[in-house]
Amino acid sequence: MKILVTGGAGFIGSSLTEALLKRGDTVIAIDNFNDYYSPARKWANVAPFENHPGYTLYTTDFRDRDAIADILQRHKPDAVAHLGAMGSVRYSITHPHLYTAVNITGSVNVLDAAQQVGVGNFVFASTSSVYGQTDKIPFVETQSTDLPLAPYPATKKAMEVMGHAFHNMHGLNFTALRFFNVYGPKGRPDMMPYIVTEKLVKRETITLFDNGKMRRDWTFIDDIISGVIAAIDRPLGYETINLGRGEPVWMTDFIEILEEITGEKAIINAVPAPASEPKVTFANVDKARRLLGYNPQTSVPDGLAQFWEWYQQNVVRGK
Repeated sequence: MKILVTGGAGFIGSSLTEALLKRGDTVIAIDNFNDYYSPARKWANVAPFENHPGYTLYTTDFRDRDAIADILQRHKPDAVAHLGAMGSVRYSITHPHLYTAVNITGSVNVLDAAQQVGVGNFVFASTSSVYGQTDKIPFVETQSTDLPLAPYPATKKAMEVMGHAFHNMHGLNFTALRFFNVYGPKGRPDMMPYIVTEKLVKRETITLFDNGKMRRDWTFIDDIISGVIAAIDRPLGYETINLGRGEPVWMTDFIEILEEITGEKAIINAVPAPASEPKVTFANVDKARRLLGYNPQTSVPDGLAQFWEWYQQNVVRGK
């Protein structure tokens, strides 16, 4: 199978690439290596694939409509895994125009180019943040997602809707996967597991919202990748599907697990949560089990232990 992966040098994109190449697929990866976080870290992510005969990498920005159209026309992939985006709820608050340009306009470029060349299946990385602030837990795909709390989830919601339009107009198979708090080896430095680990190691103060009385549905990278591959392999018409673990963890407990793993004691500064932060993320994964055979395997303590091992090898010793 020939699969185009956007955001191919990122945390999830490079992890997906590794799994696809391992099972014998051909991967065409696109990444613009922007400086939102260190481009060197992204180059390290793709270094293992550079000489793989089934791997092609384009250092392209998908805001470039003509370039994206040319790549899709040249390779005519069987499926697209559109993982590339500007991430981070908090950064989006002060950069709404950037998020609109990348996550909506750029994504439409990929979507339109895919349907133009007859791509069989389009898998889109959405987010649990589309659910906003809600008392209906666990989150089920049928509940309203009309009130996002920040530009980042608003742009993801917009592309879920655009995907339906393309399915309606062109018959394009489009699956939006709502990722819940993905973590693990190669995790981004702006994400909570990395931030907390870094603060513990450096004995710096950790900013903790609402005294840690917030819950997050931490989902290990390997479980997410299994769900993405299952979605790539199963054209479903149009679907939105949660990919989480379904076991939210209090932030106080999350930090205690990392304290135990690292052997360090956290220094906490408790502050009120900003308006962009929901009280809880909690995935109902019944639909993913039914349609994708999805079955998350990795507990938070085990996943964080694997993240800590990677962090020691690639961040502490890599400096």
